[in-house]
Amino acid sequence: MRTHQPLQSPAIGPLLRAWRERRRRSQMDLSLEAGISQRHLSYVEGGRASPSREMVLRLAEELEVPLRDRNALLLAAGYAPAFPERPLDDPALGAARGVVEAILRAHAPFPALAVDRHWVMLAANAAVGALLAGVENRALLTPPVNVLRLSLHPRGLLPMIANAAEWRAHILERLRRQVAAGADPVLAALLAELSALPAPAPGAAGMPALVPGGIAVPLVLDLPAGRLALIGTTTVFGTPVEVTVSELAIEAFYPADEATAALLRSLAG
Repeated sequence: MRTHQPLQSPAIGPLLRAWRERRRRSQMDLSLEAGISQRHLSYVEGGRASPSREMVLRLAEELEVPLRDRNALLLAAGYAPAFPERPLDDPALGAARGVVEAILRAHAPFPALAVDRHWVMLAANAAVGALLAGVENRALLTPPVNVLRLSLHPRGLLPMIANAAEWRAHILERLRRQVAAGADPVLAALLAELSALPAPAPGAAGMPALVPGGIAVPLVLDLPAGRLALIGTTTVFGTPVEVTVSELAIEAFYPADEATAALLRSLAG
């Protein structure tokens, strides 16, 4: 008697369907863009057909699945991962490290830091250290340092943030979007942890809702040396094909006014 074996591990179908639904794409829309039939996509999602390696990669590209999760999709379909993952100190990532270090150095005397996908600080320039000097709970500065936890902890940066309620709302919303866009349980746990921290009172006296011109939510810090108003930007590698590099981000802060620029220059000595 012949025993019928399933065509594939049942994991790939539900995984693909979860990513499609997360991106709010219909089977019709995705199949048209990926160049496959809707029926075949339905069979793949239902576990009745086995996708080729090329199809998995094509669907993952169309769904903008992160490289780490593309590897997981390939493994679920029975294929080897396509994208290497190395520690940041691996010699093969020397060029990427050099780019990060060059950006951090060039940004001085303004603060800039590099983080991984879980918001763990990987590197920072000297200007960041000046901002963290007043953190009460020094354990928050013991590696691995999670910059979102450090920012919102009541014994971290939060007491120094003049617009703390506004900044907390901005950080939590940004993290919610990340959790909704991906499938990372660590970020989901971080969101739950930070949401449970005591919330500051809204409407700090004398604090404008936005920097002049209303272009961004500022980070306004009250340091012993004076008040800093900072606007943040995020830089990522444009066309990464390695997992660690794809998850690197540089958070750089710029002065929102001339007084902040002058104070940062004086702090740099």
